[in-house]
Amino acid sequence: MSLLGKQRAAGWTFLAPATIMIAIMSFYPMIRAFIISLQTGAGANMRFADPIFSNYKRILADKVFQQSIANTFLYLIIQVPIMLILAVIFASLLNNRDLKFRGLFRTCIFLPCATGLVAYSMIFRTLFTYDGMVNNILIKFGVLSEAINWLNDPVYAKAVIIIGLVWRWTGYNMVFYLSAMQSIDYSIYEAARIDGANSVQQLIRITIPLLRPIILVTAIMSTNGTLQLFDESVNLTRGGPGNMTITMSHYIYNTMFTKNPNFGYAAAMSFVILVMVAVLAAIQMKVGDKR
Repeated sequence: MSLLGKQRAAGWTFLAPATIMIAIMSFYPMIRAFIISLQTGAGANMRFADPIFSNYKRILADKVFQQSIANTFLYLIIQVPIMLILAVIFASLLNNRDLKFRGLFRTCIFLPCATGLVAYSMIFRTLFTYDGMVNNILIKFGVLSEAINWLNDPVYAKAVIIIGLVWRWTGYNMVFYLSAMQSIDYSIYEAARIDGANSVQQLIRITIPLLRPIILVTAIMSTNGTLQLFDESVNLTRGGPGNMTITMSHYIYNTMFTKNPNFGYAAAMSFVILVMVAVLAAIQMKVGDKR
């Protein structure tokens, strides 16, 4: 075998285990989900629908699924930019070598990410109840004249979910930015300060342009995660009031496991989410990657 052949064989040898696992754990379920999405029935009685795309046709008329799409994209449009902007700002502040107790501040901001999804949802549900701590504090300081029923109002319930998402995931993205900032030569900032650039100018002109690749990665991951949002809808608001905060994954779960289980229709909705994730990731790659 030639040297080039040996190099290729070695490369495929290292790649083979991961490739096989990805094919089994990712691509096969995708193909299987698409096949199930063309079927109707439950359990061993699954059969192909007539017409074959009837489950997808049903999606177009499903008002609850359309509401879940609107809710999910509302969370995406509001929460992801706020979270990423805060993560960049915190990372820039905590990357300052002269800041005391940097480790403590980093730990405090990252700590929510280490909290269990169910646990933090329950905590937020307790905080935002009618007689909870949030209402009591706001009334005490004169911000509110009377308590707000946060979790039973469509607008306020969505706001609670967005606040919870920002609280939990900002520190997670901050760690990515902090890691990337370690590769930026500190002398660049020192030169900028000598030239008269303040902290905001350094952030906009130096940090953000150099972080563009990792910002793109975190934007794609955050978008994918938000489109698959489940725990907050289930544990925090139960999808209510009246399905006004339900997410796509929550509705799929209800369709498949709780209310008249329909595996074919649930698989069809899951495949729609897969297409959305792929399309949005492709758009973000096209817009964010200047290469």
